[in-house]
Amino acid sequence: MTAVAPASRRGLNSLVAAFFSVASLGYDLPILQWYLYRPPQDDVVRALEAAGARTVADIGCGTGILTSRLARDLDTVWGIDMSPGMLAKARRRNPAVRWRNEPAEQLSLPDASVDAVTTTTAFHFFDQARALREFHRVLRPGGVAVVCTPATDARWARPIQRSSARRLMPAHAPTSAEIRKVFQDAGFEIVEQRAVTRPWYSRWVPDVITVGKRG
Repeated sequence: MTAVAPASRRGLNSLVAAFFSVASLGYDLPILQWYLYRPPQDDVVRALEAAGARTVADIGCGTGILTSRLARDLDTVWGIDMSPGMLAKARRRNPAVRWRNEPAEQLSLPDASVDAVTTTTAFHFFDQARALREFHRVLRPGGVAVVCTPATDARWARPIQRSSARRLMPAHAPTSAEIRKVFQDAGFEIVEQRAVTRPWYSRWVPDVITVGKRG
């Protein structure tokens, strides 16, 4: 495995991890999962099926709902998150998954060890350039990174969401073009980028799915 220098994480990320340890207490509420998180998870599953992935690392896995879903059908699945509280629930959900408490920017996986890397509704908390370089490193040639994240120019984004996000959290609120560029700068070929497939009742969530392929 290639040595990786310690990654500098975005400011407040340790606080974000602590917050999600507390948030894990209510994160699995069925209404929240159904309304907010299930649509991008469904798109991730479809992208992995299209890519023929059999070994997957799910980054920012939270309480492991998507990770455990993937583990039912795939050969090997890692679930990786910075929040101890989230991972405690994830381990109880599925002890067979390879759970790890580590940052997206410094993965302990060996070089070229997985077919796909996924992250759903967590990418905006990462140092995106560093994280994507790590994703590229651990992917086998031809492997894919599948990322679902808010984008300020997504189809469902409202003007107030665009202006407030760019003003208050510019590093956490990229446009689709900025997401494509950070993928390409990390060495990925863009395979697909589009709005997440959402039912009418959650279309206020302005997220996109981006699929990048390692050459």
